[in-house]
Amino acid sequence: MTEKYAVVVVGGGAAGLSAALVLGRARQRTLVVDAGEPRNAPAAHMQGFLTRDGMPPAEFLAIGREEIARYGVELVRDRVVEVERGRNGTVEQGEDFAVVLAGGRTVRARRLVVATGLRDELPAVPGLAERFGRDVLHCPFCHGWEVRDQPFGVLGTAPTSVHQALMVSQWSKDVRFFLHTVTEEELSDEDLRRLAAAGVDVVPGEVAGLVVEDDRLTGVRLTGGTPSGGGTTHARSVLFVAPHAVPQTGLLEQLGAELHETPFGAYPVVDATGLTTVPGVWAAGNAIGFAEQVVHAASGGYRVASAIVADLLMTDLDAVARV
Repeated sequence: MTEKYAVVVVGGGAAGLSAALVLGRARQRTLVVDAGEPRNAPAAHMQGFLTRDGMPPAEFLAIGREEIARYGVELVRDRVVEVERGRNGTVEQGEDFAVVLAGGRTVRARRLVVATGLRDELPAVPGLAERFGRDVLHCPFCHGWEVRDQPFGVLGTAPTSVHQALMVSQWSKDVRFFLHTVTEEELSDEDLRRLAAAGVDVVPGEVAGLVVEDDRLTGVRLTGGTPSGGGTTHARSVLFVAPHAVPQTGLLEQLGAELHETPFGAYPVVDATGLTTVPGVWAAGNAIGFAEQVVHAASGGYRVASAIVADLLMTDLDAVARV
């Protein structure tokens, strides 16, 4: 017999757990399907979340799982591989989505929350992935305080990397912007003026790799043959890089959700509550945007859940009124 839920939440990160907490407290039978691949897993601590500043991400999620369990929310470690609309393709009273899990289980739900986040793809520089989340970082708001006043490097992957180089200069006055795959001609006069005003040194040439000693980043090594002294090593203890964001929108695309293009990938079009263009399907967290930090994701999950509770109530009341 197929199990029936009011809501299935796809994703067990901050957004998904927050939504599940509110739904559970509202007495909605809820299932969270968690693939166990949080975006911030490489980080030792998360920062900037009031009352949770410095907490390890794994501990944050463990507490969240304990909290939702108090309200009868079920959580399964699995992956959703397919979602199908109900027979009439409309959102009405009853079970409107068939949700197929990789483990072979199929459940039905009246509403869906997609909180599948995104995946970070790092530039193909040897050693970069191994240091990511330690001394290879991407977000100064997440990690800037912890590495303040150290020698920073910023890896250029596109002209937009200038923005990152300028931002991190607020946490260190020793910043070198390694152009890497960006040419000097791609930088605008405004870019150059701002970099100079911020005291950021611009270093042409491609980065060949990192220098690591005693499990610490100590330098950034350039390839040979550049006019600026290629093959040389620049002493740096922190390297900022902007990963390529890959939104996890497969399920939303299956359902026909409208997406909109951004500089950081294509994300679903949502209203102020997180409702997508597919009736009955909401999205939250990094599933709706690159810049959603943990605190934003938790807030978005709450907002989505409260909207769903109201939507289910009104749907049921309208059905009774029609009888």
